[in-house]
Amino acid sequence: MLTDPLAEAIAEAETLVKEAPHIRSEQDLLEGMQYLAGGILATVHGAWATEKTHPSFIQGTGPFMKMGLDNPDTLYFGARINDDAEYIVTGTRGTTADLSFQVLSGNYTNANVPGSEIAFDDRELHIEDDGTFVATFGPGPADGRRNHFTLAPGSTQLVVREVYSDWSQKRGTIRIERADRIGVPVPPLTQEETQKRFARAGKALVSRVKTWLQFPQWFYDNLPVNTMTAPRLTPGGLATQYSSVGHYELADDEAMIITVPKSDAPYQGFQLGSLWYISLDYINHQTSLNNAQAQVDPDGMIRMVLSERNPGVTNWLEALGHPRGYLQFRWQRTSREFTPEDGPRVEVVKFDEIPGKLPFHEHNKITPEDFAARIAERQAAVADRMMG
Repeated sequence: MLTDPLAEAIAEAETLVKEAPHIRSEQDLLEGMQYLAGGILATVHGAWATEKTHPSFIQGTGPFMKMGLDNPDTLYFGARINDDAEYIVTGTRGTTADLSFQVLSGNYTNANVPGSEIAFDDRELHIEDDGTFVATFGPGPADGRRNHFTLAPGSTQLVVREVYSDWSQKRGTIRIERADRIGVPVPPLTQEETQKRFARAGKALVSRVKTWLQFPQWFYDNLPVNTMTAPRLTPGGLATQYSSVGHYELADDEAMIITVPKSDAPYQGFQLGSLWYISLDYINHQTSLNNAQAQVDPDGMIRMVLSERNPGVTNWLEALGHPRGYLQFRWQRTSREFTPEDGPRVEVVKFDEIPGKLPFHEHNKITPEDFAARIAERQAAVADRMMG
């Protein structure tokens, strides 16, 4: 059958998930199955919705097909490209905090991080007064052409990230065309091509599971538990992005207080991740906070409380039954070098000690009704920006 390569790959990927070394509970396993389902959805979509000759931007990760510690504040768009062709990218700049572009060579695998050939944000683009822009990517030099970026040999992917601070910010538009294929139809499918696509989806699925089980071992797991790194330029070449990472493990009666200065960067975001290296449910729970969502104390600091039980404070980060997990800060569209003073401090405390550890505890309190209103805002904002 034409689908045999995909079916075999799904079985292999399921075995990889079931044998993941971090599984300790049924919840861990069931979340792994949910993660696998999202991977199947994403890789089948990618195999059938992308054409190197007739490219289009697709979302490879989102609320229901997560990977790579996906940022709840970001919409990710990717297109497959060839290094010897020219592409025209047309768009409209929304009102989001950041819009960035990156050209990668190769793919993420469990043995390799792809090279970053080009990385910039929209400050390097000429954008018209009405918010529209046109950029070209191709093998030739710019030769005075505005918004032209030269593709290095080996370039295989163009990735666009649209980053929100206020989740009600207006989404932009983005389109890609290969210059020599505009107006030319896609060739009809053949049996051979159909089988290749199912095989490509299966190969991508197995690679996806292997890659993101390996990735945190490179960048997170060797760090001391319940600590976070000083801000550093994000590995992988993203322009003007600093990050701070760590992993946590808390007992039932413990909480983590995370303290960080409110940054002068246009975007500052924090999120929790499960050991599947994906975001926790950020639609129905407060598992992430950015500079527009977090309550700032009178001294200019943001203090967040990570715990399983509700401590009754505005900046509660819900553990959702995850006594272990990943911690991630991102600062984007930065215009200066970040130092350890810009980064977080973390402290593990007993749950009952939380009020005494928050110097503005009375200021931090929130009623159940007001916290529920915050969740309602999240649900509506995700529906508006991510499901359209």
